[in-house]
Amino acid sequence: MSIRDNLDISAYLVLGPENTLGRPVGDVVAQALDAGFTCIQVRSKVASAREIIALTGDAAQAIAQAGKTGQVALLIDDRLDCVLAAREQGIAVDGVHVGQSDIPVEVCRKLLGPDAIVGLSARCEEMLEYVKTADMSLVDYLGIGPLHETETKRDCGRAADGSIITKSFEDLAALHAASPVPIVVGGGVKTADLPQLKATGVDGFFVVSAVCSADDPYAAAKELVDTWQQA
Repeated sequence: MSIRDNLDISAYLVLGPENTLGRPVGDVVAQALDAGFTCIQVRSKVASAREIIALTGDAAQAIAQAGKTGQVALLIDDRLDCVLAAREQGIAVDGVHVGQSDIPVEVCRKLLGPDAIVGLSARCEEMLEYVKTADMSLVDYLGIGPLHETETKRDCGRAADGSIITKSFEDLAALHAASPVPIVVGGGVKTADLPQLKATGVDGFFVVSAVCSADDPYAAAKELVDTWQQA
C-alpha cells in the first residue's frame, strides 16, 4: 500500500525559507506536524536546487521524528528535478506539485512512478474545464487558489465584518461536485474561512503565512486544524 492510497490533504502546509521569518524550515514543519498538519510541500522561488533538496531533507527528518513517515506526504513544488535528486540521495519525498504551466503531469507520473503523488494547481475557472476534459487518473489531488480576491477587484461585496465576499465558495462547491479527485484550497486562508470552506465539500485547506509567519507557528497551526476538524 502506497501513500497515494491514504493521502490526507486536509491540513496542508506550503513553505520555503522566504516564508519562515528566519526560522529553520524543519522547525516550522515539526511544529505544524505536532499540531496535526497532514501534508507538507516545500516551495521556494529563491532557493537553489541544492537548497531545495536540503530543505526537503530537513522536512523529511521532521516527519520521521514525528513518526509520520508514510502518513504525512512530503512534496516539492514544481521542481521535478529536485524530487528525483532528493530520492537519489535517499530522502523520503513522496511526489511533486505542479501548475498547469509547469512540467506536464504525464511526465511527472512517468518519471516518478505509480506510487508517487502528483498534485496539480490552477485558478478555479480554468480547473472546471480541466476536470471535465483531462485524464484525471494521473493526478492525486487538485490545488485551487486563491480563495480571496484582492482589494483591487471592484465587484466584490463586503460582509458585515468587513471581509470580502467572493463567489468562490459557490465555485468551489461546483468544482468539488465535478472533480473525481480531492481538492485542497488556499490563498489567504484564515481560521475564520474554514467552516464556510469545509461546507463546500472540499477536502482540505493549504496555508503559507498563516503558520509560517505566525509568532507561534504551533499555536496558529493548532487553531487551524481544530477549527477544520470541528467545522
